[in-house]
Amino acid sequence: MNYQIDENGFYGTFGGAYIPEILHGCVENLRNNYLPIMESDDFKQEYDQLLRDYVGRPSPLYLAQRLSEQCGCNVYLKREDLNHTGAHKINNTIGQILLARRMGKRRIIAETGAGQHGVATATVCALMNMECVVYMGKTDVERQHINVQKMQMLGATVRPVTSGNMTLKDATNEAIRDWCCHPSDTFYIIGSTVGPHPYPDMVARMQSVISREIKRQLAEKTGRDYPDYLFACVGGGSNAAGTIYHYLDNEKVKIVLAEAGGKGIDTGMSAATIHLGRLGVIHGSKTLVMQNEDGQIEEPYSISAGLDYPGIGPLYAHLAQAKRATVLAINDDEALEAAFNLTRIEGIIPALESAHALGALKKTKFNPSDVVVLTVSGRGDKDMETYINALKNNH
Repeated sequence: MNYQIDENGFYGTFGGAYIPEILHGCVENLRNNYLPIMESDDFKQEYDQLLRDYVGRPSPLYLAQRLSEQCGCNVYLKREDLNHTGAHKINNTIGQILLARRMGKRRIIAETGAGQHGVATATVCALMNMECVVYMGKTDVERQHINVQKMQMLGATVRPVTSGNMTLKDATNEAIRDWCCHPSDTFYIIGSTVGPHPYPDMVARMQSVISREIKRQLAEKTGRDYPDYLFACVGGGSNAAGTIYHYLDNEKVKIVLAEAGGKGIDTGMSAATIHLGRLGVIHGSKTLVMQNEDGQIEEPYSISAGLDYPGIGPLYAHLAQAKRATVLAINDDEALEAAFNLTRIEGIIPALESAHALGALKKTKFNPSDVVVLTVSGRGDKDMETYINALKNNH
């Protein structure tokens, strides 16, 4: 099996570019330019230098001793939470802004749920002296207000979105509308492996630095460059894409993806798209979508602002259909429990998104010799209010 994207932008039957006519020129221009630019020596040199000196890469691969004892195997944490701005998102925004600059764009727009992609976009816009507008659902503005303040301090305009249930899907809708109105000078930095081709592939390539480092770091620590298991959370799925990129075709490596079960997949309050979704088109991509009988998009729900998306990156729809990945729905309570557990036994406060991946460890049976790599995609600063409220409610 080949799990990579094909020349038409499809992973198996998922992906493609389903876009309004007004954006055809923009997307086609991007599609024709992204690989030649990303593969050029001057891009690679500037990108690698910024990842090293600005982001702080490589991020450590840490053998979590006490977590390993609990799980009965060797659990290594890929510490994306230690990057500048506190998550994996910066790997992608630096790459995309370098691309935007080389394509002569002057204005940057982005969508954000948890706010980490918004902060990462605002950060690189400050660095490169570019105008930045970030769309964010009003619900997320309220639950992630620290990140909103960071974006504003960095000079970005944050536009709260009041349509739908005022979360990530709605922010993405507004960003696409903006792009339709300003196609010539605006570059849309999408934060995840979603949207029309070439975005899912482009974002996966920008994030693939994660698995490239894992290979090198594992070889140093264990004598072989691949683990038995890879764990990551998926919403749109950029941290997962980075984690699995260089291992997709290595069948010895088992891939376990954790999606947001919300209050449970049978409750109507969930964001478990792979479990609940049907084939549809969302934000320019053919993928699994949470929808009702009439094909209207169902509102997703998760305690985690970064995972409540009613679609899924087309790569994951393909990996699930091809049985290359095991997808587990982790509910809110399981994610919270896993977050508190990691904090107390390893002294690492993870983002709520990453806590879903941690929650999936409990649902997997390991052999003592197994090597497991789990990506901690971000740090928990942005989720402190949710964590503290959970603590209060449990006492």
